[in-house]
Amino acid sequence: MIDRTQVLHVAKLARLQLTEAEVGQMSTELSSILGHIEKLNELDLGDVPPTAHVVATDGTLRPDEVRESLEPAVAFAQAPDIADDGFRVPSPQA
Repeated sequence: MIDRTQVLHVAKLARLQLTEAEVGQMSTELSSILGHIEKLNELDLGDVPPTAHVVATDGTLRPDEVRESLEPAVAFAQAPDIADDGFRVPSPQA
């Protein structure tokens, strides 16, 4: 069972402000989640190979080949603002 102190510690790390009712609710919910994880830990996975993806994949991508691209006039045709043969975009705000 996750107690109040542990919930408050996790909330602080996550920078969350919880009401007393939410602390109780989170304690119950987190305890339930950890209970489900404990059930998963009971599985015998000794002969199951580790995987990085749930679907078998060989990790290949398409070949990186030079292909024709748009002519600049076509690419800039609907651009709201262009400058020096490029798209002008607003500068990020600090």
